Amino acid sequence: MEKAEDLSTPVSGQMDEDNTKVYSDTTDDKGKDYSDTTDARPDRSSRISLFQRKKKDDEERQSDTSSTKRYRIVQPTYKYNMEFKKVGKCIIINNKNFVEMDTREGTDKDAGDLQKCFRNIGFDVNVYNDLTCDDMERILSKAACEDHKDAACFACVLLSHGKEGCIYGTDKPMPINDLTAFFKGDRCQSLIGKPKLFFIQACRGSEFDNGIQADSGSSNDNLEMDANPGCKIPVEADFLYAYSTVPGYYSWRNPGKGSWFVQSLCSVLNEFSKELEILQILTMVNYKVARNYESQSVDPLYNEKKQVPCVVSMLTKELYF
Repeated sequence: MEKAEDLSTPVSGQMDEDNTKVYSDTTDDKGKDYSDTTDARPDRSSRISLFQRKKKDDEERQSDTSSTKRYRIVQPTYKYNMEFKKVGKCIIINNKNFVEMDTREGTDKDAGDLQKCFRNIGFDVNVYNDLTCDDMERILSKAACEDHKDAACFACVLLSHGKEGCIYGTDKPMPINDLTAFFKGDRCQSLIGKPKLFFIQACRGSEFDNGIQADSGSSNDNLEMDANPGCKIPVEADFLYAYSTVPGYYSWRNPGKGSWFVQSLCSVLNEFSKELEILQILTMVNYKVARNYESQSVDPLYNEKKQVPCVVSMLTKELYF
């Protein structure tokens, strides 16, 4: 199928009664052209008539063959296949002690609760404590190189300090993408078409969410291909990122009880992991964090603050554990 050219560059003019573009005279008395254009892309307005003729020719050819062409519509299965020998591996990286940053008190409770939670779901769980950036890269790179053909999915939990786009090792920050990239389809082929889940408990900036008062009166062999043989899958497909907070904001953790996000995640997974789809689960987590938590501090700057997690999904099917 031929791709239509992008003719989105704005051109001076107005619409006539039948919605056909009528172009105004954009030349001055000396004949100089003053048509609107953009700074980033060339003006393709001179190619419009050529494109319109080409489009008309294509439509005529399609009408001539429409009586003989037939297309097979493939009805995909909108659930990930979980009928594998193993649910999959879950790696938990728990960074508590840092060279130049505060100790993350409470993170050990998060790591312990997560380990129990994911084991109950059926994952093979490995916990790693206080890793440098090189250590994190080495462990996740090794995991991506393993054969996951008998596993239904993969999960990774990162517990650390952070800033937008970055997670901290015990020594320094590094881009989160450097860690997740090991599992892309072009680098980890045994997980192609399978869900790859990343749960990230870390700050994403230094902004506070002050909240707002709501109106109380407001009511492989096992890879299933859903399209024709030989179809491509985007290397970024089948990833899910569940962040503890939205871009730019702090993420809250209680030194005794653990982080708001992880504790809510474990609570919902323990109760509904066998019943609800993953995005339903994470929506409930969003609700619990947003409604049930508010910071308490003797420092007014840190008192009565709110938080809401953020889910970024490139999953292509529903995921039920």
